[in-house]
Amino acid sequence: MQAFAEQLAINAKNLKQGIVIYLEGDLGAGKTTLARGFIQTFGFNKVKSPTYSLVESYNNEEISIHHFDCYRLSDPEELEYIGIREYSGADHIQLIEWAELGMGMIEPADMIINIRGKDCARTLSISAHSKLGERLLSQIKPIPFIKK
Repeated sequence: MQAFAEQLAINAKNLKQGIVIYLEGDLGAGKTTLARGFIQTFGFNKVKSPTYSLVESYNNEEISIHHFDCYRLSDPEELEYIGIREYSGADHIQLIEWAELGMGMIEPADMIINIRGKDCARTLSISAHSKLGERLLSQIKPIPFIKK
């Protein structure tokens, strides 16, 4: 998962555009682990889970990354109260867990990564949902445990 997260982050960085990635999967599948590895690749060492805060942001002079966890949303409009519109833009990357709970308020996905697993094994299914997502997907090199 770490190797994939690093590769995804490097390729996203090379796009030099904002991108929205939905992370799907059951509780404990590895969504936060993937997000943490992605964010750490940009040099942010302390990465917290946004389970209770809904969003954790990581900013420096080259990038703004926003990690959302919509699991605790009771209504998508709650995202309006945290200023959801401020988290999008040309240089913003959004990693969104439990996106289906924020529909109507969150940006459409450029890419969706579905993680399934049992014990220590994980299967990733990756789909592009925009031209930008297709560009990112085309840059991902096969890693033995990754299935496109």
